[in-house]
Amino acid sequence: MSEPLLAARGIRKSFGAVEALAGVSLTVRPGEVTCLLGDNGAGKSTLIKILSGVLQPDAGEIRLGGTRVRFGSARDALDRGIATVFQDLAVVSVLSIYRNFFLGREPQAGWGPFRHLAKREMMQRSAEEIARFGIEVDDVRRPIVTLSGGERQSVAIARAIYFGAKVLILDEPTSALGVKESEIVLRFIHKAKERGIGIVFITHNVHHAWLIGDSFEILKRGSVSQTFERASITKDGLLTQMAGGEDFERLEVVFAQD
Repeated sequence: MSEPLLAARGIRKSFGAVEALAGVSLTVRPGEVTCLLGDNGAGKSTLIKILSGVLQPDAGEIRLGGTRVRFGSARDALDRGIATVFQDLAVVSVLSIYRNFFLGREPQAGWGPFRHLAKREMMQRSAEEIARFGIEVDDVRRPIVTLSGGERQSVAIARAIYFGAKVLILDEPTSALGVKESEIVLRFIHKAKERGIGIVFITHNVHHAWLIGDSFEILKRGSVSQTFERASITKDGLLTQMAGGEDFERLEVVFAQD
């Protein structure tokens, strides 16, 4: 197996008397999709905020390329190649597609007081990068709000990859999308995987996870309850584990007897 790009070991985090994470571990390898599954309140959001530098863990360690790191901020994590696409996407609806693609990292042309945005370069690069992943946009000058939900997700992912993401953390990217829109995003993730990027796919949708996942971590009440490689479990087995594992199987027996 390839060396991990990112490895989190024994991550703990509490908010007052509430223990959000109780020793969670996670491994991300190049060209693989690690699916983090769990219901609301399982601790998924807290974990990704720690991995992306938004929060600091109370205990545990994070290793990047085998070296122990401590992210001081989200910018620190991003500069080290850890990019997170949250559910709200961090896009500005009234701005164009190309302006959103370069948001906060706009290239400039000219010199001194005559410096200005290199708009032509921005339009060309953004169009090329989005098209490289199979998304055809007729005009990147359009407001990004005119794109579908799946296309906006794809632009956000393409932006992260263009700016050097080695590890891509996706927070429920298909949760508010229909079947066709979800397909756009899942195809985009598969293309990113083919480019050797390590991906953490956070979801509660087992069907979507099964389509692209290489390994599956089931998070329950702040702990990883089960870890599976794709070859070691079926989709039905994964559904059962998400539903409660042995407790769910026991209920099936009880109701079958009634």
